[in-house]
Amino acid sequence: MSATATPLIAMAPARRASAGLWSNALYRLRRDRLTLAAATTLTVLVVLSILAPLLAEHVFDRSFEQQDLLKTYHPPTLDPPAYLLGGDELGRSQVVRLLYGGQVSLFVGFVAAFMNLTIGIGLGLISGYFRGPVDDVITWFITTLNSIPIIFLLIIITTLFAPGALTLTIIIGLLFWTGITNFVRGQTFALREREFILAARTIGAASWRIMFRHVLPNILPLIFVLLAIDIGTIILAESALSYLGLGIVPPTPSWGNMLSNASTYFSRAWWLVVSPGATIFLTVLCLYLIGDGLRDALDPRLKGAS
Repeated sequence: MSATATPLIAMAPARRASAGLWSNALYRLRRDRLTLAAATTLTVLVVLSILAPLLAEHVFDRSFEQQDLLKTYHPPTLDPPAYLLGGDELGRSQVVRLLYGGQVSLFVGFVAAFMNLTIGIGLGLISGYFRGPVDDVITWFITTLNSIPIIFLLIIITTLFAPGALTLTIIIGLLFWTGITNFVRGQTFALREREFILAARTIGAASWRIMFRHVLPNILPLIFVLLAIDIGTIILAESALSYLGLGIVPPTPSWGNMLSNASTYFSRAWWLVVSPGATIFLTVLCLYLIGDGLRDALDPRLKGAS
């Protein structure tokens, strides 16, 4: 009997030791093929954008400003490689401009979203936890800011400051945080009366420790989803602002102003619309899939799951 039982015990899978939130999240992410594929795709886009100067010099032998009027609206071709995605209305290489545009669009999207997240989480936790006069002041400020038409506000700001990647990033980072604040505030309202929060108060835990050690981890999974959507929204907002002349000013390329410029001559060179549009779509899709995968991996209700 013991001889038969021994192999069965040896063959039984070893149970994973209890781990923390992030260890469990990493364990699940390694088995989520869709999230890993999205993260790999997004990483490739980021790396190609970072390497844009090297690729432009050594592979395509073109700068993003170099013009060739003999190749205006040139269709996609491999001869020369610089016109792999065609040429624009000034004969500039579309693929080179797309790579450089990725630097600008991804910088604006990620940095502005990080600013939104920092401001939104901080004010949302303070407002939802302390309530009372603090909540009234923050809510009043958010309501006042949301009541101002954003286009008019951006027009006023851009008349005072020259439009550019850094300026646009700061403007978006300081104006687009209200949605995250309202979400975090509502979640904090719901969590502050839960039993584990009351227990932390009972043993004398400080308010800031409760907010950042107990409340924040429980809303973090959904915040990752909001962050992914926020980055995509900012990239699309940059496109709209560039169309109105409030965003990145040519000849500096961005996916937004490339898409906006190409849309004016879509009937003549439709392929110039496809490349920036597809890149924006792919980036936003990957961000959403990554955010959704992180939400599942970081969900505290799944912490004890295998």
